Amino acid sequence: MVDLFTEVAGRAEAEDRRYLMEHEVKAVLEGLGISTTGSGVARSEEEAVGMAEAIGYPVVLKIASPEVVHKSDAGGVKLDLKGPEEVGRAYAEMVEAFRGKEIFGVSVQRMAPPGTEAIVGVARDPTFGPILMFGLGGIFVEILRDVSLRSIPITEADAEDMIRGIKGRPLLEGYRGRSADIPALKALLLEISDLVVRHPEIGEMDLNPVILYPEGYAVVDARIIIGEVPEPSAEAPPKVQDLHDLFYPRSIAVIGASGTRGKLGWNVFCNLINHDFQGELYPINPRAESIMGIKAYPRISAVKKPIDVAVILVQASMTPEVVKECCDSGVKYVIVESAGFAEMGEAGRRIEEEMKAITDAYGVRLLGPNCSGIINTHCSMVQSIGIVDALSKGNIGLISQAGVCAAGMLWGLRHIMDFGIVATIGNKLDINETDMLEAVSADENVEVVCMYLESVKGGRRFIDAARRITREKPIIALKSGRTEAGKRAVASHTASIAGDDLVYSAVFSQAGVIRARDYEHMFNLARAVSKQPFPEKDGVFIITYAGSLGVISADAVIDEGMRLSELEPSLKERLLALLPEYVGGTNPVDYTFSMDAETVKRTIEIGVESEDVGSFIVILQAEILGSYVAPLGGIDYGGKPIMVCVAGKEFAMEDVIKMENAGIPVYQTPEQCADAISVMYRHWQSSR
Repeated sequence: MVDLFTEVAGRAEAEDRRYLMEHEVKAVLEGLGISTTGSGVARSEEEAVGMAEAIGYPVVLKIASPEVVHKSDAGGVKLDLKGPEEVGRAYAEMVEAFRGKEIFGVSVQRMAPPGTEAIVGVARDPTFGPILMFGLGGIFVEILRDVSLRSIPITEADAEDMIRGIKGRPLLEGYRGRSADIPALKALLLEISDLVVRHPEIGEMDLNPVILYPEGYAVVDARIIIGEVPEPSAEAPPKVQDLHDLFYPRSIAVIGASGTRGKLGWNVFCNLINHDFQGELYPINPRAESIMGIKAYPRISAVKKPIDVAVILVQASMTPEVVKECCDSGVKYVIVESAGFAEMGEAGRRIEEEMKAITDAYGVRLLGPNCSGIINTHCSMVQSIGIVDALSKGNIGLISQAGVCAAGMLWGLRHIMDFGIVATIGNKLDINETDMLEAVSADENVEVVCMYLESVKGGRRFIDAARRITREKPIIALKSGRTEAGKRAVASHTASIAGDDLVYSAVFSQAGVIRARDYEHMFNLARAVSKQPFPEKDGVFIITYAGSLGVISADAVIDEGMRLSELEPSLKERLLALLPEYVGGTNPVDYTFSMDAETVKRTIEIGVESEDVGSFIVILQAEILGSYVAPLGGIDYGGKPIMVCVAGKEFAMEDVIKMENAGIPVYQTPEQCADAISVMYRHWQSSR
């Protein structure tokens, strides 16, 4: 049985139209049980008056023409018509104004009573497919861009998050006599999502405005764009192959290994040797008998033993031949660290296509090209093209599209952060960020995943995987390319608003991914999440030696949507006994320069007992930071996180590193502490 949308869309296609007219869309919506203001089409003045009499005044007249999409802008709308004379006159004026246009008729519909204006829309994103948008109308959407987005299909929880996610939410919940029927609005969002799932040919949609009432709503105007809509980039289903041996190989061949210091082949092989990789190593170099004391082979085919991973470091033009030989030799995984491929133009792209065809034919997985391999501290494997110093076995997994950048980060961060796995993906010819996300998050040694992304392949799969993973392990993502160089011409209001960066923010939120602003922010959050538990209450207890820093901390806590905790009376009495006589505040607690490690320890222990304290911000003096490491590191915090702020910490890095190694993150400013705590609290709330 052909449904109404298919019938209406077929008629539009037969008439060579890319969009459905308002009366057609409203008929489809009403067939789904969605309330509209109706839309009968009159073809004469008498018919228009008759429809108006049947509907009841006041009414609205709108031109119905396949040549007029934006009716209001073209003068094709007459509002608040209160009698037959006004309707007749408006009909005649409208027909005359559009003489020369193809006119289907004039739409007659009831005038919606005033309420809260909203917009519901659909646009197509090249990565994530159909995107649903919701926001309040008027200035909220036109100027403030106060909208929320989600990738379709949405769940009931997604619909609730969309409604809660706009700044104008108080107008919906009840403000100065206005309110909205939230259950009905949620049902509308879910119904539109289902409609688009059933009809992927819907490219763009605007229900604008939708008038919201304390009971129900009415769709006043509606538009759907069909046909010639770019679909998300096609991606073959993920290959059914566990990537475990890519991260825990028993043997590695390095093709292009070198005994010449400074060459990339020397760097990679040196890293594997220096980090004491426990598996078999096979350097491949036709001009060497041995490299770093290990027997070399002229070709990988000369190695007559099983090889799990081959790391390729030869010039781009040679890689297809080398990849083919690896596949013929039974290699399971190929890592192409060489550069000079699609990032260099069409010739490089053709080489990539040739490599992909070869590995697909053999069922071999390929990482790269233009990457820096994988570091796994839990099996002492470092494939980086940059020399990497000693690493500790850690609980952070880092997935980076930029290989050299990821390797460079380790030089300094290894002192205050413990990475378990660093996986670079480069051009993502085969193995992409979602493959890596699933593999890295499955590792029992990894408790938090960081991602640096420039793009995402197979967007819906990424959402589903991330949403599943974030129920167990937090994901912190940094997405570059936030600014838009330009926008394509669009026919719907929704598509003009749903820009690339807004979509990524929405998708991350939908999947439970924490979005970082920049590299520093990502690693600040990672340090907090990897070292501390999530706060389960929004009350923050501040301890300081400087009143000004205490006030700044309090402001930062409030600005981040948290609050200052309130100690129970008995605990407050114990705290007052510790305070100097000239200090009376109990949050922030300001000990001035009389503060010492034992006093701070006793104060924190009081806070741990409080039911209202969810987390701690402790501000310490840089010059005596070392005296706090052991006392603070030995406290039982009862599952409550602590963030330390040290102004001028760069001048006390030796003690900062000691504090970090004791499991307590140290930040430069109170704002950074408050940000970390608030992000962690919101994530804990959303994942419950």
